[in-house]
Amino acid sequence: MPIHLLATGGTIASRRGAGGLASVTPAADLLAAAGTPDGLVVTTSDLTTVGSFALTTADLRGLVAEVRRRLAADVDGVVVTHGTDTMEESVFLADLVHDDPRPVVLTGAQRPFDDPAPDGPRNLADALRVAAAPAARGCGALLCFDGLAFAARGVRKVETLRSGAFAAPGRGPVLRVDGDAVTPLARPVRGPALPLDLDADLPRVDVVPLYLGADDALLRAAVAAGAAGVVLQAFGAGNVTPAVAAAVAELVAGGTPVLVCSRVPSGPVAPLYTGGGGADLARDGAVLAGDLSPWQARLLLAAALAVAPHDPLPVVRDHLAAGARTSDRVDGVQG
Repeated sequence: MPIHLLATGGTIASRRGAGGLASVTPAADLLAAAGTPDGLVVTTSDLTTVGSFALTTADLRGLVAEVRRRLAADVDGVVVTHGTDTMEESVFLADLVHDDPRPVVLTGAQRPFDDPAPDGPRNLADALRVAAAPAARGCGALLCFDGLAFAARGVRKVETLRSGAFAAPGRGPVLRVDGDAVTPLARPVRGPALPLDLDADLPRVDVVPLYLGADDALLRAAVAAGAAGVVLQAFGAGNVTPAVAAAVAELVAGGTPVLVCSRVPSGPVAPLYTGGGGADLARDGAVLAGDLSPWQARLLLAAALAVAPHDPLPVVRDHLAAGARTSDRVDGVQG
């Protein structure tokens, strides 16, 4: 069976014009530049051609639904070309609902299609190899970039321009691509797929950042604007200002779920400090989201609110518990 290539735009599809870079290159041209790896048959289609910074949550639901449709057409896997700005969010939602052993692999580029030394063709060829590799089966949705494939949970963009754009702090990659070889490094630990209705809007969940001296204005404004839940991008191991801590206690008591993540790129949050710290937040009913990024936590809470609107936190906790461990390392392989 073939691998299906689904193009959505991004830097990998971008060319320079008078106004700047624009995503205009279709999937067939991307595949021609990458070349089809030996032994593979690849079909192509175009969903959209935009930078991923312009995607909406509705667009993301549409993308995940299209991936499902392509899998239903008897393919060995699906590769999605995507902009790097929000790829970590798209791969996470795709993974939350993915209940098929066949891989879904997202990739992209840091340099445009018409760059003298584009990185997109190599990334796409690697992603196609990963999608066809037995080692990728059962790993869920993956992000393949710069010779490495990462599990959806925990992957983050860590460089704005350098070719090694992604990492999974504290977790590491699960596959490595060397030429034609795909080497397993780990098996991702995944929760059960969520029965999300991709035709329905996701509830609004906002991310509120913490900074020195932050008051509760942004947090309260988010709820006033219609947020059904809030994710805090907290200090350190999950700490906030006393004003925000007091507002969180009030919101949770009133039925608004609050997740706590860190603004630090690596490491989990923990209930350690009082006086506005994580211990207070946990005591007052906020959920500490481990090492999940605020952006992925936002989608987890939104999906949980969609499938269990009256009691979303057990869904959140189940998924956090399932993925709390780093990926299981493959015996005999050093990651």
